[in-house]
Amino acid sequence: MNIALVLAGGTGTRLGADMPKQYLVAKDRMIITYCLDTFFASPNIDMVWIVAENSWQSEIVNELDKQGINQGKLKGFSLPGANRQLSIYNGLSDIVKCAPEGSCVMVHDAARPLLTEELISRCFDGLKGHDGVMPVLPMKDTVYMSQDGNTVSKLLDRSTLFAGQAPEVFDLYKYYQACQALLPDKILAINGSTEPAIMAGLDIAMVPGDEGNFKITTKADMDRFIELVDKL
Repeated sequence: MNIALVLAGGTGTRLGADMPKQYLVAKDRMIITYCLDTFFASPNIDMVWIVAENSWQSEIVNELDKQGINQGKLKGFSLPGANRQLSIYNGLSDIVKCAPEGSCVMVHDAARPLLTEELISRCFDGLKGHDGVMPVLPMKDTVYMSQDGNTVSKLLDRSTLFAGQAPEVFDLYKYYQACQALLPDKILAINGSTEPAIMAGLDIAMVPGDEGNFKITTKADMDRFIELVDKL
């Protein structure tokens, strides 16, 4: 079984809006519905689980109804944690109660609305023979390291550096155990979904990411997204 775990518990404070960015409306629909629509339609996804505050859960369902989006794959909600990785862990803890052994979980941000079926398929194709997969983009700019934040300490070889994206996909139970091993404190320092898997020694493959699959974080990101959907 393949489960999509959609993270919609963030506050989106950097955008400066009066509500979390994933619930803002763009082209007459909530941003979160764009990726949900893709997951619901995907032949690679059997179940969708969402991390969201209680106050937004019914709003999401109502919006899906309003948009006429078939939500038959939506199986449940989990509450957000103190940080992104604890939100993931909360979702995993609920999912493992109903998912069989051998299941896979695909972790995605609701604020990455332009997810495509092509990228979903690429991730699952890349999973064969591995414990997980992360889509990546090559670094375009020269990358430098600074120990003090003021002066250059070292020039890094950008050909060996990659920027990770979501969605990442993992063997559900191995990933759940990797996250569980970081409780209660180490998990608070995790920034990227794949970090616990790497720390646990899991075998994580990389597949080409998608430049269009950007995360809405700032107002400039939102403006870019609105410009793109206006062309759809």
